[in-house]
Amino acid sequence: MFDAGKCIANDHRELGRGHAERLIPMIDALPAKGRADRILTSLGPGSFTGVRIGIAAARALGVAWGVPVLGYPTLALVAVRAWDPAPRPVTVCMNGGHGEWFVQNFDPDNTDGPVRSLTPKAAAETDAKGVIAGNRAKEFAGLLDDDRVALDLLPDARFAHNLDETRLSLDLSPIYGRAPDAKPQSLQAAKP
Repeated sequence: MFDAGKCIANDHRELGRGHAERLIPMIDALPAKGRADRILTSLGPGSFTGVRIGIAAARALGVAWGVPVLGYPTLALVAVRAWDPAPRPVTVCMNGGHGEWFVQNFDPDNTDGPVRSLTPKAAAETDAKGVIAGNRAKEFAGLLDDDRVALDLLPDARFAHNLDETRLSLDLSPIYGRAPDAKPQSLQAAKP
């Protein structure tokens, strides 16, 4: 929870599973049961279930409280954490599942590159910035032949107030970063 840009309450936990069961009780335990004048939620990429649960909870609370809900890209939150003490070009590299990494370049002037889901080998062939941040930053920097700064950072909503308003969106569509694993069954195959 923020008041005038200052974090006044939070409950930050790193969860592998159990987002659906824990999120609402965590919000309920905040002062005033978490009630706010606006809600910010991560759009991903990240855990498929975690992203969807977060967006659904934010939408529901927004309707119940009559407040706007804005989304932000998860990788942008990691980038702004890497901008301390000053904004600078950064590549964010996070675990993407299936042996791939989510990789995205960020510049302080909001000219961000696309989110890509890449194998570590393919990531090493990209135009990585001099600072690499994220939970795969050290592995990524280790694949490169130079001395990149590697910052082991995770998304943390306590830093959401540092996001520029231009990075916030009313479009609450999840950002998956890669195609879904499940493929719809073709209609032809379904016929007897």
